[in-house]
Amino acid sequence: MASLILDDLVIEQGQQRLLSLDTTIAPGEVLTIMGPSGVGKSTLLAFIAGFLSPAFRARGRVKLDEKRIDMLPAEQRHVGLLFQDPLLFPHLDVEGNLAFGMVREGSRQQRCARIHEALRSVGLETFAKRDPATLSGGQKARVALLRVLLSQPRAILLDEPFSKLDAGLRDEIRHWVFERVRHYRLPTLMVTHDEADARAAGGRIITFDDGCRVTS
Repeated sequence: MASLILDDLVIEQGQQRLLSLDTTIAPGEVLTIMGPSGVGKSTLLAFIAGFLSPAFRARGRVKLDEKRIDMLPAEQRHVGLLFQDPLLFPHLDVEGNLAFGMVREGSRQQRCARIHEALRSVGLETFAKRDPATLSGGQKARVALLRVLLSQPRAILLDEPFSKLDAGLRDEIRHWVFERVRHYRLPTLMVTHDEADARAAGGRIITFDDGCRVTS
């Protein structure tokens, strides 16, 4: 049960400051960041996850509880990242996709059991051997989040996670994602353009405009 601490973070591109943020996200809390394209929202997530492009510069510290993680390689940060596209591997079946990011603990049989229990929990128990190309948008979204959760993250980052879903699925998948975030007590940072996403998250909302924090 960790808090995600963003300690005096500043994201810059060249001489331009994009945004700055100083806050703590509690276990199970969803903090939403909103603002126009180009303000640095996705760049902020990339910095936290360890994938910051050389075109940007970041200052400040990222901590899970009191352990600083921004100096660690991405694979050691234990931060899960969910994008607007599911990004499932087309050459792997559903089971292979879920196994890809798992911590190699226990036997192969035990890991398979965890995968099948995860699929059962979301109504996809018969989908282990399915080709991802045959899945619906909602099914792909479920598999993508299960892959993140099975990697045993200590925090979750959501980058416009519902924007590619049709209107009929959006409410259902939002509810499903936020329910699991709270169940697993994961501090979660979401960036979105959609006010409905922010309302559904039920947490604090911070809006940026040209690098200025305008609401909280």
